[in-house]
Amino acid sequence: MSKKISIVAPVYNEEKNIPLLAKEIEGVFSALPQYGYELIFVNDGSTDNSFLEIYNLSQRDSRVRGIDFSRNFGKEPATSAGCHHAQGDAVVTMDADLQHPPELIPKFLELWENGAEVVYTVRKENKGAGWFKKLSSKIFYWLFNRVSEVKTESGTTDFRLMDKKVIDIFRKFPERERMFRGMIDWMGYRRAKVEFVARERVNGIATYSYRKLFGLALNSLTSFSLLPLRMAGYLGIIITLISGLLLAAMLVTRWFIDPSMFTPIAILGVSNMFLIGIVLISLGFIALYIARIHGEVINRPLYIIRESVNIGE
Repeated sequence: MSKKISIVAPVYNEEKNIPLLAKEIEGVFSALPQYGYELIFVNDGSTDNSFLEIYNLSQRDSRVRGIDFSRNFGKEPATSAGCHHAQGDAVVTMDADLQHPPELIPKFLELWENGAEVVYTVRKENKGAGWFKKLSSKIFYWLFNRVSEVKTESGTTDFRLMDKKVIDIFRKFPERERMFRGMIDWMGYRRAKVEFVARERVNGIATYSYRKLFGLALNSLTSFSLLPLRMAGYLGIIITLISGLLLAAMLVTRWFIDPSMFTPIAILGVSNMFLIGIVLISLGFIALYIARIHGEVINRPLYIIRESVNIGE
């Protein structure tokens, strides 16, 4: 019996790219007769005709499956939804904008057959990306690897293959605020790396805004590291020491050198400034974690499916 591979592609306003991706996936697997496949598109609240394209494809090809969210929940929940409903012996996650080259899938499968349980990709170059996005990506990975308990290579992407046993464990993860690639990296398992050059986007424009990227970066740091909370304590100690030394110097100067150099109001102002800084910084970091606790405690669904096609059949 042939093994089945699930391809999961989150979709947001990709109506022109959906049939192109489906055609490329079909071409890849036509050269791999030993494998069957299912292509799961997860429509993340698109405002165009993305789900209509998915539906039309599913009517012509039963291997194409579709999940339609009730609104835009984000790429991480969309990727998770596809993995939750995948039925394959392995799952490949990729973007629907054709920047992740499907022709690498045979390489993924070769490494998987040779024992790798997670095959991840590292993007050597991102054609069409601006200098700011490239720089911010490097900064993020540099910072993430220094504060997080989970180490990941710079340039890693969600374009990866995971064995069924990995996906079975992933389905048990309960958290709402999530970073898919970080969760997979956290699990470990036997891993293999594939480097690639990201294509230029064929149609449309990138919809993952800098605001969303910043939110994902902030969520990633608080998901996999307690350093921000520790930093509040470290910073409090540093500021307390500095303010204590400065205050001592001001008092010594006023009492023994020049009584007119520092007024009591100046001394009080310096003291208050540092103490208020400690309190505000500490509260800011604590608030991030309280917000995460709140999000988990209210226990809302990660996503809501309005409609699906060929799912569970």
